[in-house]
Amino acid sequence: MLGATWDEIGLKRRVWTVPAERMKAEREHAVPLTDRAIEILSKLAEVSVGSGYVFFGRQGRPLSSMAMLQLLKRMDRSDITVHGFRSCFRDWAGDCTNPPREVAEGCLAHTVKGLEAAYRRSDAIE
Repeated sequence: MLGATWDEIGLKRRVWTVPAERMKAEREHAVPLTDRAIEILSKLAEVSVGSGYVFFGRQGRPLSSMAMLQLLKRMDRSDITVHGFRSCFRDWAGDCTNPPREVAEGCLAHTVKGLEAAYRRSDAIE
């Protein structure tokens, strides 16, 4: 997320497409954007002039990986971790909503393994 660039964001299409080279699984990842995400990104676009990064830091570079850790520290939240947000999402998806398992896992960019991978090619974005 920190390395997101504006050319990855399709505000009109309402999709953030992370290229394969930035993904752990080396596979392109499509993220649908909600109305609120579009609203926030539109405002960010107005202030990020000169930087190709959505979440820019000093001298036009992306925010560092320490940015979120520092935020949590300033909030005095030593009880949570950045990776914990992903875990919270997965718990919420499984406990409070009813998507197919592969959709919830796909949201986390987890890939299908084995024989199923040969047949499961859709990103389920619809």
